[in-house]
Amino acid sequence: MRPEMKTFRTFLCLAGAVLLTVSCERFLDTALDTHQTDESVASARSSIWAFAGAFYSPMFYGYSVIDGNLFAAASDEAEQTAASSNALQFNLGIVNSSVNPLWTAYTNAYEGIRAANYFLDYVADGKGMALLEKNRNLVTDAVNYARDVASLNWYIAEAHVARAYYYSELIKMYGGVPIVEKTMQSSGGEKIARSSYEQCVEYIVNEIDNWKDGLAVNWTDHATYEGRFTRGAALAIKARVLLYAASPLHNPSHDVAKWARAAQAAADLIADPDLSYALDRDYASYFRGGYSLTSPETIHAVRRATTNTLEAANYPIATSGGKSGVCPTENLVADYEWIGTPNPSDPYANRDPRLEASIVYNGSYWNGRTIAEAAGESDDMARTNASKTGYYLKKFLTDGLNLTQDQKAQHNWVTFRYGEVLLNYAEAMNEAYGPGVVPPGFPMSAAEALQKVRDRASMSLPKVDAGSVAAFRAAVRHERRIELAFEDHRYWDLLRWKEAMTVLNAPVQGVKITRQGDGYAYRVVDVASRTFHPNNYYLPFLRSEVQNSAGTLEQNPGY
Repeated sequence: MRPEMKTFRTFLCLAGAVLLTVSCERFLDTALDTHQTDESVASARSSIWAFAGAFYSPMFYGYSVIDGNLFAAASDEAEQTAASSNALQFNLGIVNSSVNPLWTAYTNAYEGIRAANYFLDYVADGKGMALLEKNRNLVTDAVNYARDVASLNWYIAEAHVARAYYYSELIKMYGGVPIVEKTMQSSGGEKIARSSYEQCVEYIVNEIDNWKDGLAVNWTDHATYEGRFTRGAALAIKARVLLYAASPLHNPSHDVAKWARAAQAAADLIADPDLSYALDRDYASYFRGGYSLTSPETIHAVRRATTNTLEAANYPIATSGGKSGVCPTENLVADYEWIGTPNPSDPYANRDPRLEASIVYNGSYWNGRTIAEAAGESDDMARTNASKTGYYLKKFLTDGLNLTQDQKAQHNWVTFRYGEVLLNYAEAMNEAYGPGVVPPGFPMSAAEALQKVRDRASMSLPKVDAGSVAAFRAAVRHERRIELAFEDHRYWDLLRWKEAMTVLNAPVQGVKITRQGDGYAYRVVDVASRTFHPNNYYLPFLRSEVQNSAGTLEQNPGY
């Protein structure tokens, strides 16, 4: 058990500069000139926008979470092809106070918090407005001035939401963390109280509740502002945080009021009359290239310049420039439902179409050729660095990039989308009210929300069992596994559901493929063992951080 408060002394040397410069047109500018003098910063109107953009820079980019790739290989979704990888620290259950591959996420989050605090301090007490008015004619430049005032006010609200966002990521990984609300000097030395998980949740909720109405509804009229937080993004953060807070890991007594609160948070987003999110009709295309940037499903996305890093990391090894990378497991593939009658000679026919959209399997046409994985064929699984599972990643990847010619594509990480919100709503509504109940003021039942997601995938999917809370709970958890595959939800879902000790201690599986006449035979095999310990439900603080705190930071239990 965590005490209500623990004294914590941070020794983070957090730079106010950005981590990344984005050069693409219409991308949020998070570049900051670190060579300005104190005098130029104090007098330059542009410094407002530089400091505002800086708190977006450390936002998590899901395509490079671990091993420069997706986090999926840390769960039962995928197996990393490389013999040595940081994902193995999770697979083997050996994450510890000296080896924590996600520690950079901790420092990046506090980097973002510090940048938000710095910006809020910089424009406080009228200083921001004074800079906007300095050296400008407010009559002849009235239009630009009005635009700048509106942007400043939005940025102030966004800075509060940014703090909520970063704390939501921190508590997902570490439980209770220090809440820092003022700019800390890089020299450190200040003692900060570590708040409990519950206190952090309330802080996040209050930040959003107090500032959501100061956010823009959308950036339709301000294309260059895309990537900044909107009211929908703030409400999505709140809905996810409260869902986690209501889940078994944090709500072992199954306090129904917590589930009802989470359901209401998701309902607030779904029913907001000013918001117009909807499921995109094309699941397969949604995750590729720049499609998500104009989709009605996207609530917030982290935008980046064009690259081919993701393709190089995950194309099959038989494709020039490919390294195989994160390979989906049979554990996941087996959970894609059949539509109609199973085909014994083709295990991938007549399946939920999200399988075809997300995973490359034997017989798939991919990168201009048919994948053939039997012995002696182009993608022979015995080949060095070929997939160990018989599958390759397809979701997010642009088909057919010529890596030898350094061809590139867009890769925008969708932080929040409407499909997840519907699933959050369905899960919380079921636990609070049951699968079919629609309390006054709520937009739909849990079953209706889940059905919307399934109908988008295919109107032919089997009917969900909504006859009891327990049966529908299983259906929601299954749907999250399929709908949100590889989107950095699975590992954290297993933790919050308290299912990790079962699922992440089972071996991951693949298929052994052999040529049989004109077709193939498939045999399910264990690919790798997995280990998860009770203490792994929370990540450890680094030993150096604990030691530098001179005894004021108590390590998470079990480390």
